[in-house]
Amino acid sequence: MTAPYFPLEPTIAEAQAAIRDEFAFFGDWSERYQYLIDLGRKLPPLPDEARTEANRLHGCQSMVWIVASGDASRLDFAAASDSAIVSGLIYLALRVYSGRSAREIADTEPEYIASIGLSRHLSPTRSNGLAALLAEIRDTARRALA
Repeated sequence: MTAPYFPLEPTIAEAQAAIRDEFAFFGDWSERYQYLIDLGRKLPPLPDEARTEANRLHGCQSMVWIVASGDASRLDFAAASDSAIVSGLIYLALRVYSGRSAREIADTEPEYIASIGLSRHLSPTRSNGLAALLAEIRDTARRALA
């Protein structure tokens, strides 16, 4: 894999604030969905050899693969989806959590979801998939701390 793309901001709090500020710029949800799709296109590519059943995230309607590397001092995540909007949701989650310590990941709730209104505007299947993605990231951090 290549050098880590994330984190973009120095702290999780700054990442969540930046996401909130970016989404506040858009007037309606059609613009926000387009922005999510654009963010998904920025995801670093996940090599084909990582797209295995062992790396597949279950609980998503779309195909999603996630790979963690590192240890308790720094966990990096790489992920991909076959869905444009889900790829954008992955981008946001990795922007917040990837490249952080396991303690920081485990201790930080994904507040950006409520602050940008995602919880009210995602379909139930996408909400379940996002919850599964965030659970996998935070469970990986908890395992690294154990």
